[in-house]
Amino acid sequence: MVDEGVKTALAARFEQVPECEVKAGAPLAPLISVRVGGAAEALVRPRSVDALVALLKLARDEGAPVTILGGGANTLVGDGGVPGLTVKVPGTLFPEELEVGAEEGLITLCAGSAIVRIVNVMRAQGLVGAEFLAGIPGTLGGAVSMNAGTKNGEAFRVIDAVEVATADGVGWLTKAQIPHSYRHSELPPGGVVTRVRFRLPKGDVDASKAAMDADLGYRKRTQPLSQPNFGSVFTNPPGDHAGRLIERVGLKGHTLGRAQISTLHANWIVNLGGATARDVLGLITLMQTRVREETGVEMKPEVKRVGEFLP
Repeated sequence: MVDEGVKTALAARFEQVPECEVKAGAPLAPLISVRVGGAAEALVRPRSVDALVALLKLARDEGAPVTILGGGANTLVGDGGVPGLTVKVPGTLFPEELEVGAEEGLITLCAGSAIVRIVNVMRAQGLVGAEFLAGIPGTLGGAVSMNAGTKNGEAFRVIDAVEVATADGVGWLTKAQIPHSYRHSELPPGGVVTRVRFRLPKGDVDASKAAMDADLGYRKRTQPLSQPNFGSVFTNPPGDHAGRLIERVGLKGHTLGRAQISTLHANWIVNLGGATARDVLGLITLMQTRVREETGVEMKPEVKRVGEFLP
């Protein structure tokens, strides 16, 4: 159990690493899109890649767990908090880099940047191809780690290379060097994404904008974007849709504590105000159990759970 505002001996050691902002016992719920969860033993924002590598090395030497917190859009933090080191990579850790030719462009962005940044730069440079990322919350590092996307595409379709920091240093990996699949990628153990390079073609910017506007309009009509949530709860099973299965077993709108299976989209859970991680996890378990018992389908959670969950 991590106590809010309490500085532990481990947090004090992380404070000794130069070029870092360290907050001991930092509440994480305000940083998580569903707005639930406890505190981080040590929430750290490195101001340089050398500082990040030093942090990871110290955590390895101390045997401390490391959690990477992106935009908090696909994350459920336990009510007991997150022990060890919680790293949040600032969007300003690296400057943006552009190489735009006659037919295509390379865009290199910091992993801490919001996903929407690649969409904005793409449009400004007359490039196309990443329209499906418009409207997805979170950071680019998170988009890499979970191969974020929609029915229209996924992140690794437009990624050219990824820079990753570990306790042993930092280096670039090509897309081919990172195994990836639907809503999943395999980064080096203990690795933290620091930069992402995208390769996009030149194209019809007006048609690109129209496609994004149509997709965003559809999302606003069918997803509870105005309420605290963490996006889709489960990945879609092969040949089916998680939301359809959850609705089929009668759970759409079901409430536990102050958490609710959305009345707008059954594969989303929303915080009605004052929900706990226990409430949310209870709904996730109920959804899995009911769908398994009534349809035989095993639902695979898309949301990442971090920290300690209280009984």
